[in-house]
Amino acid sequence: MTTMTDVRIAVAASGLTKVYGQGETAVHALRGIDVAFAAGAFTAIMGPSGSGKSTLMHCLAGLDTVTSGTVRIGDVEITGLNDRQLTRLRRERVGFIFQAFNLLPTLTAEQNIRLPLEIAGRRADEALFDHVIDILGLRDRLTHRPSELSGGQQQRVAVARALVCKPQVIFADEPTGNLDSRTGAEVLSFLRRSVKELGQTIVMVTHDPVAAAYADRVVFLRDGLLVSELANPTPQSVLDTLMALEA
Repeated sequence: MTTMTDVRIAVAASGLTKVYGQGETAVHALRGIDVAFAAGAFTAIMGPSGSGKSTLMHCLAGLDTVTSGTVRIGDVEITGLNDRQLTRLRRERVGFIFQAFNLLPTLTAEQNIRLPLEIAGRRADEALFDHVIDILGLRDRLTHRPSELSGGQQQRVAVARALVCKPQVIFADEPTGNLDSRTGAEVLSFLRRSVKELGQTIVMVTHDPVAAAYADRVVFLRDGLLVSELANPTPQSVLDTLMALEA
């Protein structure tokens, strides 16, 4: 198991397995994963296609059930929660950033950002809201609807939506997959700043070595197993590790 002595843990999995189907057609997506993610850190999950990286993130975030093992977010074991408890936990403790942005087209950027708080019946921290908006450069775009924003601006709205809820952890699934390289670099820089300036915890799935190099740490999966990790990654060290896994 990944050991992180004297580090506060935001998310952890122990003996995590996920099997789709039964009998001879069963697919073992995760095969006993033990991994922990430090609070206030940016961690990337990588691996070849079919390695289980997206399945792992979905199980960590409570978006998918596990076959066996446990997942904890902070002090809560989420694998023991029912659907209503999981929904409440995700609303109160977890933020999500997806490749497809997932913004409501009829709402303005500001309304999209505030929507999760309104659904949860929570008041926004206005100082944090203003800080996030300024970090992301969205001040003059708050009254615009998604159709009036570029792809990069839409993703920045999605990032802001996740940050203003002050979640314990943000899960990002290929957050720059629909962006050009320049815009993707801007979004990744904003995520990096949120870790350094706001103490945010981010767990990101990506296939891009350049994106992974923005993280503090990269964990690698192959065939449903945790097989390697890198601290202080560079694009070249990530690429070299991926090539070794696929050899």
